[in-house]
Parts: sequence; C-alpha cells; structure tokens
Amino acid sequence: MTYRSPIKHCRACGAPVVYRLPDDGDTKQRAVCPACTTVHYENPLNVVGTIPDLGDGRILLCKRNIEPRWGKWTLPAGFMELEETTAEGAERETDEEAGAQIQMGPLFSLLNVSRVGQVHLFYRATLLSELFNPGPETIEARLFHEHEVPWDELAFRTVKETLERYFADRRSGQFGLHCIDIE
Repeated sequence: MTYRSPIKHCRACGAPVVYRLPDDGDTKQRAVCPACTTVHYENPLNVVGTIPDLGDGRILLCKRNIEPRWGKWTLPAGFMELEETTAEGAERETDEEAGAQIQMGPLFSLLNVSRVGQVHLFYRATLLSELFNPGPETIEARLFHEHEVPWDELAFRTVKETLERYFADRRSGQFGLHCIDIE
C-alpha cells in the first residue's frame, strides 16, 4: 500500500485538483490544479523524539493518552514543527510529553516508514532528574530497566526497533547510528 494524503483542493485558489504527471517533466503523479496550474508536492512527515537515559540503565517511556494506540508505551516523540531543528523538536516533545529535563545527545536512529509517509528520528538524551511532569498526551511517564520494558505493550514498531538497538549498543559499550527501513 502506498501512502497518499488526500489533497482534494488547491491550496492556492481552492479549485479541485487532479492527480496527473505535471507538465514540467516530473515523473511522479502529483496533485495539480487545472485552474491555476499549481503543483502540490506531498512529502514525508518527520517524527522526532528521544531515548532519555538516567545513566543507571533505566530509560524513560511514556504511556499514551491519545490515539493511535492509547494506553501503549512509547518513547517521548511527536511531529516536528516548522522553524525548529530535528533536535529542537525532539527536546520539545520530551518536555511536552514527559515533562522531563534532559541534555540532548547525538542522533541514534533514523527509521524510514514509507508506507505511512514518515521518517522517525530518535536522539540519545541524558535525564537530569527523576522528576517528571507529563502533559495531557501522557497517562504516565516511568523509568524502565531493559528487563522491565513492556515489550508487548509498545505503541510502535519504530520504538521497538530503536530500543532493541539501543540496549544492544549499551551492552557493547559502543553507540552507533542506526538507519532502518520499516516495511
């Protein structure tokens, strides 16, 4: 299944669009306005987040208070906003979802989820405190050792793939950058 967002009307003039090859030599079907000729490009959304680690082997997970996957556990993450870097977005989401104070670390995983038109980026982060103040999107923010992680209750495959690599790297003492394609 190929992802396509439902562009129905031109953002420039409001006329109904048609999906076709643009007249500029593009090789992909695009939403094209027959009235004003505006070509609308659809691009993946970036989901940014962190793997907050207290330094004692425990990482922070958030229990979702929103759909999709209400009541499941996830790393603090969400959609990147305009006018912020991926790292700034990841730090903002960690504050919004967990109320956690962190020191940002390097990019750890980049996951392509082409079937839903998303790219997920997770950064390593160091928790500066065990005090959390979860926002309205989170039921509970809690620390877990690897053996305590509710693996069967994780909200998203991208989180599971990231955590599996994170704990493997932690055991080896060598953290790398992981690029993963999710089918």
